[in-house]
Amino acid sequence: MATFTVTGSEDPFLHVSLRQGEKIYCESDAMVMMESALELKGKMSGGLGSALMRTFANGESFFQQHIEAVRGDGDCLLSPTLPGAMQVIDVGPQQYMLSDGAFVAATFGVDLKVRTQNVGNALFGQSGGFFITETAGSGQLAVSGFGSLFQMDVAPGKDVVIDNAHVVCWDSSLRYEISVATGSGGGLFSNLVNSVTSGEGMVLRFSGQGKVLICSRNRSSFVGWLSSQRKQ
Repeated sequence: MATFTVTGSEDPFLHVSLRQGEKIYCESDAMVMMESALELKGKMSGGLGSALMRTFANGESFFQQHIEAVRGDGDCLLSPTLPGAMQVIDVGPQQYMLSDGAFVAATFGVDLKVRTQNVGNALFGQSGGFFITETAGSGQLAVSGFGSLFQMDVAPGKDVVIDNAHVVCWDSSLRYEISVATGSGGGLFSNLVNSVTSGEGMVLRFSGQGKVLICSRNRSSFVGWLSSQRKQ
């Protein structure tokens, strides 16, 4: 099986080693360098319906890059779109849910499935709207987050509340629900107004047993700051 290794301390590369006949798939434009033994093709994985649903669910490109070692062993370097850390996750006994833009690459034993989520999470979340991506199969998966990454452990009776924009991925066995950061008192409309005016936004509450990977930076806030600077 192809081997994923994160290399570099700041804005790292994903170093992938493949033996002849092995292949991986990754987000469009992720490939930075590859040795001549490898071959890259753009493909619409899983057919038209699956490609459309992944685009809606995770903001992925319609076509993915498929890299295969066709002329012998070879290495390649991949990089996510946004600056920040990456983490390699072993998929198999445990499956994961992915937030928008988290996917970087996966070995061919890992499949990305798209399923629907409840109306509340779809309307207020940044985790794919009415659709969300969940892994299946087994192998290695590489995810990225804007800024640094940190792993949160969720235990029974100790729910964890995380700002929605900072969630990268989480154990699919965890229960999650979207809510406003200001609490439950005062009604939904009042809480939404308080959330917007305080700048806290929406949060995800996780419960059960498992882990959540979070990133230090808020992509939407950063884009808003850049836009404000351009207007000055």
